[in-house]
Amino acid sequence: MIDMPVRVGMPLDEFLAEMELAPFELIDGKKKPLMSTVLGPGDFAILLYDIIRFFLRDQRILGKLLHEITFILPNPQDTQWVKGSRIPDLMFYADTRYSDYLSNTPDYYERPLPLVPDLVVEVISPTDNYNDVEKKVELYLQDGVRMVWVVNPQHKTIIVHLPDQTSTRLSGDAVLSGGDVLAGFELKLSELFATNS
Repeated sequence: MIDMPVRVGMPLDEFLAEMELAPFELIDGKKKPLMSTVLGPGDFAILLYDIIRFFLRDQRILGKLLHEITFILPNPQDTQWVKGSRIPDLMFYADTRYSDYLSNTPDYYERPLPLVPDLVVEVISPTDNYNDVEKKVELYLQDGVRMVWVVNPQHKTIIVHLPDQTSTRLSGDAVLSGGDVLAGFELKLSELFATNS
């Protein structure tokens, strides 16, 4: 008897129908409901969104910044199959990757976004389980995300994770850098967290 490989994920039409009922992430073939966040971390994510958006505009940097939008991991052999999905607090696509996708996909408005972001930002909420956050970071990096920022407003820290498995914990007067993903972006943590006090 030959064992057939188990297909992880779900059909695209089923994914879209279920996402309309309630948002979820598809991780290792299992639906993980998206928990609603409390006001503080939600406000902080919007603050970071505004800071990055103004930087992009002022520096005339190409790219697209999105807030709480789903991206999927499509099956390269079957465009009607979703292997996984994630919903970061913020995600950034460098250069023209996002606009190229839109211009080459006439029905983009009806489909989930099948592009792995270059930068992902997760803002920790008091209701988050840190083991779940660490697992999510690991998955982002496996997906191909080039940089992940885990922001903890309560502790006034940011941990920067890179694909080479290095992570750097920033606090105090440390400066958050966009590296080669968000070139030229620098933000002093003490100023960021003072803005949100």
